[in-house]
Amino acid sequence: MDLRHWFTSKKSFPLRIFLVALVLRLVPVGLAINLGIGLDDMFQYDMLARSIVAGDGFRWYAQEDLDLVEGYVEFDLSTVDYDPRGVPTSFRPPLYPTFLALIYFVTGTGAKRFFIARLVQTLVSAALVPLTYGLAQCFFPANERTARIAAWVIAVYPMLVLYPLSLATENLFFVLILGALLVLLKAAEKRTWKWFALGGLLLGLAALTRSVSLALAGLAVLWVWFALRERKFAVLVFLMVTLVTLPWMVRNTLLHGRLTGVESALGYDLYLGYHPAGTGTFQYPQSLDLIPMLDDGLRDEIGRAKTWEFIQADPGRVPYLFVRRAGHFFGLERRVWTYFYSNNFFGYIPAPQLLTIAAVLLLPFVVVSTSACFGLALTRWRTKTWLLALFLVGYITPHLLIIAEDRFHLTTVPFLAILAAQFWTAGRAAVRQRWTGSPLGRLAVILALVGVVLLLSNWGLELWRDADKLAVLLGPDGNQMYLSY
Repeated sequence: MDLRHWFTSKKSFPLRIFLVALVLRLVPVGLAINLGIGLDDMFQYDMLARSIVAGDGFRWYAQEDLDLVEGYVEFDLSTVDYDPRGVPTSFRPPLYPTFLALIYFVTGTGAKRFFIARLVQTLVSAALVPLTYGLAQCFFPANERTARIAAWVIAVYPMLVLYPLSLATENLFFVLILGALLVLLKAAEKRTWKWFALGGLLLGLAALTRSVSLALAGLAVLWVWFALRERKFAVLVFLMVTLVTLPWMVRNTLLHGRLTGVESALGYDLYLGYHPAGTGTFQYPQSLDLIPMLDDGLRDEIGRAKTWEFIQADPGRVPYLFVRRAGHFFGLERRVWTYFYSNNFFGYIPAPQLLTIAAVLLLPFVVVSTSACFGLALTRWRTKTWLLALFLVGYITPHLLIIAEDRFHLTTVPFLAILAAQFWTAGRAAVRQRWTGSPLGRLAVILALVGVVLLLSNWGLELWRDADKLAVLLGPDGNQMYLSY
């Protein structure tokens, strides 16, 4: 085989960019070979995976795990019939812990399990890049350069390069969402039942990873029904999503004796999202109010009831929280950076170097999201691009109604990268042409400008609001601030 041809051919580009992305992701994982886990989410996913491997089912907080967290959280065991093997739970969706369990089944649950899981996650994360390339080709088939640039953005995007270090659902969720939409776009071309069935299967698996994607699954069914005018295939997609998710819903319903979905965390999330002392995001110490309850059904019930009390006490605050959650969702990607540095994970870093690291981590989202606003203005709405719009609406809206964090927007970054790449390849001339082409085009450009202004204002207010903390963080004792997540 001619290597020069392989390195330059269009067909080999997805594999080449996958390998580049894989190498980049292996670097931080290799440097963190002995890194443990530092957040509650990771601890919970790990204990669920270990419980599955041990043959105890989907349980958490076994006696040895309670001993580990003693002194941090005082759990209330009076609400459950406690078993030393742990408490059956529905608080977390099942697929990511099962993914970890499959790794542990093969490699064991010894001290190196985190490193091995992260190695596997580099492969999963690197798959985002060719998937992004394929999606860009489907959305904008006339522009190969757009697809390549979008793929490169995801290959080198700092937070996505680092994300395999975390034991978090997003590592699996990103790939399932991109894969589901790519399959549905292929289904729109092939019009065969196998592609629609596979799309429904992937949407169902995504819902078992993060149940928020059920809203997207519903919109996907409507897209097949109305945009593609394929009613039978729309029913097929719906049935596949149901087939995948219903058994777990039945399990949870039987566990709690009342109708329960894929997970029972909604009451907890609503409690945090509407708490009078909160701003619509995850905040300490409110996050500990309901966690000590090991009865998931009771926690969910109390969380929903308290949320309704919060809303009734101050209904005018609901629109304010909606706006604040939008700000959190599109916020700068600095929460992980400030948490780990301020908790002395890396020791002291001088201010110039720390600002450089911050710029490397934060600026990519600034550039990609603002550019995506203009890329969206240039988009010509066709059957396929409507699926992109439905994804953005279906994924973002639930977070604005429940709870939002800046990490949640990472799922949208591949799609934003595609839109941004479209703007970069078309250039300002295309924007001017869109402006002068029609009243609708002028409106699209105006909305893009409004979007950029809102994003810049949001980031400016965020930095201004936290200026005092950032000043201390950049000081000589910033690595020992011990900020909560």
